[in-house]
Amino acid sequence: MQVTRQRRSAETRVLGRRIGRRTTLTAAATAVVLATTAGIGYAQTHQFGTDQVGQSTDKGQVISSDQYIAPYGDRLVIDNGKIMSSSVSPDGTHMAASVTDGGAALAIVDVKSWKVQQVVGTAASSTPRLSSNSVGQEGPTYSPDGKQLWLGQTDGYTRFTVNPDGTVGNPTSITIPADGSKHALVGEAVFSSDGSTVYSAVNGQNRVVAIDAATGAVKQSWSVGNAPRDMVQVGNRLYVSNEGGRPAKPGETTINSYGTQVPADPKTGATTTGTVSVIDLSNPEAAPASIDVGLHPTALYAKGKALFVTNTADNNVSVIDTDKNKVVQTISTQPWPEAKVGYEPNAVTLTDDGRLLVTLGRANAVAVYRYKSPLEPVSYVGLLPTDYFPAEITTVGKQVLVSNTRGVDARRPTTAGGHGTHDTTSSLTRFTLPDDSVIRSETAKVFQQNGWNAGSVKTSNGKGKAKPVPVPVKLGDPSTIKHVFMIVKENRTYDQVFGDIPQGNGDPSVTQFGENVTPNQHALAKQFGLYDNTYDIGTNSAEGHNWLMQADDPEYTESSAGEYARSYDTENDALGHQKSGFIWTGAQAAGKTVRDFGEFQSIESKPAGATWQNLYCDAKNMESTGQKTAYPIQTGSAIPSLNDVSVPGFPMFDTSVPDVYKYQIWKQDFEKNGPANLNMFWLSNDHTGGPASAAAQVADNDLAVGKMVDEITHSKYWKDSAIFVVEDDSQAGLDHVDGHRAPIQVISPWAQHGKVDSRYYSQITMIRTIEQILGIKPMNQKDSAATPMAGAFTTKPDYTPFTALPNRTSLTDGLKTPPSCGVDTPAPQDPKAAAVPSSKVPADKQQLAGQWDQWKSKQKLTGPGAVPDYANPAQMNHLTWYETHNWTKPYPGEKKIYAPKDVPGAYIPSSESDG
Repeated sequence: MQVTRQRRSAETRVLGRRIGRRTTLTAAATAVVLATTAGIGYAQTHQFGTDQVGQSTDKGQVISSDQYIAPYGDRLVIDNGKIMSSSVSPDGTHMAASVTDGGAALAIVDVKSWKVQQVVGTAASSTPRLSSNSVGQEGPTYSPDGKQLWLGQTDGYTRFTVNPDGTVGNPTSITIPADGSKHALVGEAVFSSDGSTVYSAVNGQNRVVAIDAATGAVKQSWSVGNAPRDMVQVGNRLYVSNEGGRPAKPGETTINSYGTQVPADPKTGATTTGTVSVIDLSNPEAAPASIDVGLHPTALYAKGKALFVTNTADNNVSVIDTDKNKVVQTISTQPWPEAKVGYEPNAVTLTDDGRLLVTLGRANAVAVYRYKSPLEPVSYVGLLPTDYFPAEITTVGKQVLVSNTRGVDARRPTTAGGHGTHDTTSSLTRFTLPDDSVIRSETAKVFQQNGWNAGSVKTSNGKGKAKPVPVPVKLGDPSTIKHVFMIVKENRTYDQVFGDIPQGNGDPSVTQFGENVTPNQHALAKQFGLYDNTYDIGTNSAEGHNWLMQADDPEYTESSAGEYARSYDTENDALGHQKSGFIWTGAQAAGKTVRDFGEFQSIESKPAGATWQNLYCDAKNMESTGQKTAYPIQTGSAIPSLNDVSVPGFPMFDTSVPDVYKYQIWKQDFEKNGPANLNMFWLSNDHTGGPASAAAQVADNDLAVGKMVDEITHSKYWKDSAIFVVEDDSQAGLDHVDGHRAPIQVISPWAQHGKVDSRYYSQITMIRTIEQILGIKPMNQKDSAATPMAGAFTTKPDYTPFTALPNRTSLTDGLKTPPSCGVDTPAPQDPKAAAVPSSKVPADKQQLAGQWDQWKSKQKLTGPGAVPDYANPAQMNHLTWYETHNWTKPYPGEKKIYAPKDVPGAYIPSSESDG
């Protein structure tokens, strides 16, 4: 893979100085070892300096999750999306991997030649061709004789014949009927020893079924725990991991998970039980037994009398003695003393020489232990580095094979026009397990790649009289900042918005919403600084909002990896919540106040007449009269602790609600009640897809943010405030550096002003900065290891307020029905900046645009049922590009303008869910 190497000559520069794009700079731009704020030193836990994602360094390749990767052994990059799960054929010659977010469902790898031999999916070029690219969390599964392969899908399986050369053909659907609204969403499949029966963990229906392998008929069904996922057979018993734990008891606190109320904590929203069900095949009429294990049990592996269970949310492995059916040992998988959770063990195997191997998904590592028997405690050896998010591990002879869900990050070559977050890769790595001395030496590399340093989280003892500084060295020491505002926007890359600023590392050829569309963002960058090396981590909203609220994308969401048939934005599913809680629960634990405006909300009810047009007019009336809204909107969350701090009437994601309306709802609350210590917002109309044109919606978002900053900076709270403006993800466009590179703004009297800051930052470093300011304990190993953005602040405040600029793009542009209060008249455009795109469709493109309008009407972009990222990402991004280029310019890297059905990548992922 070609990786562009770029260096910057300094971490920060004065914004007025022009810096050329794509300039190769000298190695003098070394990684930052110490960032200094007025004499206070902050030890860098990552030492990224000005490294960029995709760059190769002596530590490894930089990825978007605050990590380097340099796996031990050989690597095979798979440019067909993310690996959900994989298994090796009985003869060890081939690996079958279910894949997603790459236009396919299945990849067959020839293990000997170390090449992808076959890719199967819905594409016209696929042989055989499938009707759906949906895949389950576990499998695919080979029959004992290797002649069949079963691929789990939404409503059952596709059964393939395995050809002599290892490829597959003759797909046949094996359907498991839906139970009301609950699809099968199958987990692991296990064949009986004679191959006549397939036992299936039916994840969506909380049961296991026995299927006749020849006819596909369901022969028997057993009720098990919540969200059964993996399964193994030991003798005449089936063991099933229940990720959602046991069924709830009467009166127990519960939270929803795919229509089932599961035992959960009302504050953290996380499940409180984990179980393994035991089905006795010799007595199939008996109810399954249950064994309590840790939280979120995922992978199972059996050998001898031992059954190993990875408790992903508890960061340990249960060892079950299968003679006694009880847990006899619990193995900790916490390699770094600074943080107890967040490593996410998710796969396990045992070698013939007695070494237990456990993949740590979020640490990009394999943990190695010496094992003798179920009752004898294991001894920890060390870690071996992998690629990005290892999720499966197995042995083939003396070789160890690891499947890495995200491979080398979003570096799949798709277009010469730039990178996108959906340019996802996966990878396989293989190695012969080295001796213990090598493993111990590799452990230090894993620590370095993850930024695990001693003393990363220092806590104040409360006895000293530390001088207030913007970002304290120790948690609990005073900060000059008392009020933090986190404004979450939707989906834009750095180049889409700031590519036209010549002082930064931008590419104007892919800029869509430049200064005439986003005058306030540009003015804020000029006044408070431009950050041109900052990264979102998630591919989409389901991941992005989790990274912001939990400083992690928990394994449940990661293992859904683009499917999300069970749940999408995981605020409404207990399985998506980590046991250490959210940033708002951490703030409350630190004695801080919280107010939430839409972020992580999942329920909305709008009154009759609450159209975009009426809400726009209502916002103008609220502005001029101070009256309350005429259209009170009700929102809520499935998480009780969030409802406790949420402001009523502030809408959630819904592109048929103007952001200027949301601004007015907040403004009235702010002027009445003032701010909390932590204030969270979801201003989402830069997502586009609503009634107005794409440029109008981004301009609406820009004006709302500008007015909000104006209001805060002219208030009595400005002197001790900090505003962070961030995207949830950057999936909706291209960027010449990396698809995860996103615009971010740090706005405060205590923030650096007028600089270009090219240091590597990410959503995690931003969250760690907020934690450090407010004294919030980090939530997991990711934010514990992150470096606070201390260099972005100064101890010499500049209290100059910000004055919002009027919009230069009409907010009502593109509306088919004008609002009753009249169309919006924008301010004059700056003739030196790119012109605002016209919403008028050329005559020769009107029929094509009509097809896109028809497509857009089905994408759940507006109204109470609006779903973030329901629309296919490739199609959504093409539509936005066409709209912002007057329907005259093909998408970057392409030669023509496409109808929706003809867009390359139109099947990534399924149009039923995510984008």
